[in-house]
Amino acid sequence: MTRRSRVRTLKYAAARAAVVVVVLTVTALTVIGGQQTTFFQERFKTGQTVAPAFEGWEQNPDGSVNLLFGYFNRNWEEQTHVPIGPANSIEPGGPDQGQPTRFFPRRNKFIFKIRVPKDFGNKEVVWTLTTQGKTERAYATLKPDYKVDRRVYMTNMHMRLNVIDYPEFDQDMNDDVAPVVRLEGASQRTVRVGEPLSLDAFVSDDGKLKVRAALKGVNDSDTTALGLRVAWFVYRGGGRVTFEPEQFKVWQDKTPGGNSPWTPGWTPPPLPADGKHPVKVTFDQPGNYTIRLLAHDGALQTHADVIVNVTGAPTTSASAR
Repeated sequence: MTRRSRVRTLKYAAARAAVVVVVLTVTALTVIGGQQTTFFQERFKTGQTVAPAFEGWEQNPDGSVNLLFGYFNRNWEEQTHVPIGPANSIEPGGPDQGQPTRFFPRRNKFIFKIRVPKDFGNKEVVWTLTTQGKTERAYATLKPDYKVDRRVYMTNMHMRLNVIDYPEFDQDMNDDVAPVVRLEGASQRTVRVGEPLSLDAFVSDDGKLKVRAALKGVNDSDTTALGLRVAWFVYRGGGRVTFEPEQFKVWQDKTPGGNSPWTPGWTPPPLPADGKHPVKVTFDQPGNYTIRLLAHDGALQTHADVIVNVTGAPTTSASAR
């Protein structure tokens, strides 16, 4: 494989993926020459591949560098699980360098980072991901045009250059500070299949980015709601996991009523007065899981992880699948 043919950025991955889509869906209706012409886009709910993506790199104050990664799940509904190993590895230094094993539908930006020393030079880090029998790779290098500054990072998160009726938006972007997250209790837990596990975390935010709903109508530009939002979700693990109370989706569900920050008209839920976000998590299969709490103000994000060892036999419903 030549270097030119490699998947290096999400733009390339998304461009390739854009031609592969599967449930026949009307996406636009226009009138040409007095006649209605309907344009269709095919969308695959399941059965498609996941492309790893190198988002760019950012400089740390000490001179070290963070390599930023995300992915593009070409499915519109299927959550793909790929355990750490030959099919989901990062080298050199891997195969495990903090990447997810649970891949949510569509475009997921800036999901994890890998810190490399300031003398990293012309080396590269390669994330290899195999899904549906197809292997794809993301190659991370320190090429100058891959550098991501704070403003580029924030704008790529919410995809807004301005906000109607929000004249302070630009200044608030400059002043914004990422949310603060503090786990309550141990970061490693053990629980049996079917037994609820209670988790809690304290989250605070400077409130600089004011709450604004996601734009209404068709969301073709990945714009998202603004304002602090907090949710627990599965970062690693293959079994079915339920949350009580139910959490909003942390991925791009743009369908009406989709309960996602990208859903048309979606607004961040009211925040608890004490800043705490308790949840009960139940697993239907044994194994090792990472449950992540994500605090996101629409531009900057902070997360905290709880590693859970789930013991016991699968539930009856899990065994039947």
